[in-house]
Amino acid sequence: MRGRLWFDRLLVAGMGLLTLGHVLSDQPVSFVLAVLEVLPLLWRRTRPGAAFAAVAGVSVLQAVAITEPTVGQLAFPVAVYSVARWSPRWQGVAALLVGYAGALVAAVRWLMGFDADLTAAALIPYTVTIGAIVTAAWALGFAAQERERYVASLLARAEQAERMAEREVELAARDERSRIAREMHDVVAHGLSVIVIQADGARYAAAKDPDVAVETLETISATGRSALAEMRRLLGLLRDGDTGVVPQPSLDDVRHLVDEARAAGMRVDADLPADLSDGLPEVPDGVGLAAYRIVQEALTNVRKHAGPSAAVCIRVAVGRDVEVEVRDDGRGAAAQSDGHGLGLVGMRERAAVHGGSVTAGPAAGGGYVVSARLPL
Repeated sequence: MRGRLWFDRLLVAGMGLLTLGHVLSDQPVSFVLAVLEVLPLLWRRTRPGAAFAAVAGVSVLQAVAITEPTVGQLAFPVAVYSVARWSPRWQGVAALLVGYAGALVAAVRWLMGFDADLTAAALIPYTVTIGAIVTAAWALGFAAQERERYVASLLARAEQAERMAEREVELAARDERSRIAREMHDVVAHGLSVIVIQADGARYAAAKDPDVAVETLETISATGRSALAEMRRLLGLLRDGDTGVVPQPSLDDVRHLVDEARAAGMRVDADLPADLSDGLPEVPDGVGLAAYRIVQEALTNVRKHAGPSAAVCIRVAVGRDVEVEVRDDGRGAAAQSDGHGLGLVGMRERAAVHGGSVTAGPAAGGGYVVSARLPL
């Protein structure tokens, strides 16, 4: 900004030195008019419209007072450039039209000062020359304004893109936190429910059959270690420098859930695909993980709500879709949730990510059923 200010001061000072030629030529009126034309250029950036009006007004006064040109008329194209550069477009067009009118007036006054005939042949060269100078000044100012607007639009778009990128990063981080929260809920709820049930069983069995108590404690230990390993992996995602890259459970690992539930004393009837790689459609990792978590959460809910003697039937089928059903014969409607628990919400969110759906509610004839469909 300071550099531009000094440039305008030097411009006015240089033109002011040129006006001294009128003093040396004994033209005091021309000197005064030239100085008045040059001075408004000091405000050509901050008030371009007013500066142009002042220069044009003095030019009109000059046309009335004297017939010979002055050095100060060099300020007119500079003022036209300034209006086209920093003022609204309509002001630039108005300045251009005023410049054309001034070109004709200047040509007439100069020819009168030279005592020449006011013919078209004499007027056209002067008028066209002055008009060309005004047009060039206006075109340069207009082009500079367009370039500045283009650069401003690029900066605005860059800032908008940066804000959108930051917003996308924030949304991605929020989604990742939600995913980790769901994973933590599934791991903790499932692992602790198995441990609690096994611990209760071990307490009652310890007095009558110590061998059963030992086996139960081994199951508790294995379940705790597995849950702890998954929690470490999930928490590793939140630490810098730890990628948490550990194989995620898949659809094949549903068998592990069945074995774990049976080891905990639950009666489980499982209908699972014999071999997912034998003539069946390939199940994406994300779909397999979603199915695994849905079965895991459903079994956790059975332990928590169905009652101690409930039996469970698990069915997993792979065709055009992955279909999952977990049905128990426990308390059913008496233990129905209000649907606002994290478990059911997490199931529905996992299914929705893959375009699927989850339904849960009391089963006909008693018990509770969770059904899920995950498109392949």
